[in-house]
Amino acid sequence: MITIAETVQGIITRSPFLEEALSDNLLNISSLARKILPEVQNRLKKPIKEGAIIMAINRLSLNYYDKINIGLKDFVRHLGDFIVRSDLMDFTFRNSESLRKKQALLLQQLQNRPDIFYTFSQGINETTIIISDAEETLMDELFKHEVRVSKKKNLSSITLNLPVDNTEVSGFYYYILKNLAWEGVNIMEVISTTNEFTLVVQDQQINKAFTILMGLKKGTKVPGS
Repeated sequence: MITIAETVQGIITRSPFLEEALSDNLLNISSLARKILPEVQNRLKKPIKEGAIIMAINRLSLNYYDKINIGLKDFVRHLGDFIVRSDLMDFTFRNSESLRKKQALLLQQLQNRPDIFYTFSQGINETTIIISDAEETLMDELFKHEVRVSKKKNLSSITLNLPVDNTEVSGFYYYILKNLAWEGVNIMEVISTTNEFTLVVQDQQINKAFTILMGLKKGTKVPGS
């Protein structure tokens, strides 16, 4: 039979933000207990005293955040260069056989253009192409018969070069995205390869995003922290 402690731990570990706030002593335990009391009672199908939940929270082993935090900050400090690109556009199209052929034609057009930024991301139903806005006319013409889902302008990107052991470090993406989210940076797209991690943001937020990421790399506080 599931216990109060197990129920409380399940609710808290469901939210890394909540667990981290508890780990850093940023939450009022009594207020949290009152907030989750209805859910605990609903799961256990019986009345529960608030004091029992407070006791369960105080005894909770917050090992998830501690585990992902071990070596994580040091790992971020050893990131490679940050590469910033501006003047980008984001096109998303409905997948089709003709779309794949148009992508091949686009690659042919760009094969001798090392200065052009472009990347493809194909999902189950849609494909997104991020490309330098200098190619807007080419994109509009080449894909004019495709079903376009969205077209976004005024974008910039930051590419992080990752150490070769990045897949062995748990929580890296959460750590990066969490700090950007806390500072109100809206991520438009995320592009990932084995050793690169690229974030696409609106032009007006590129300086803020860069400052936050550099702060994490240097181990200094980010704005507002």
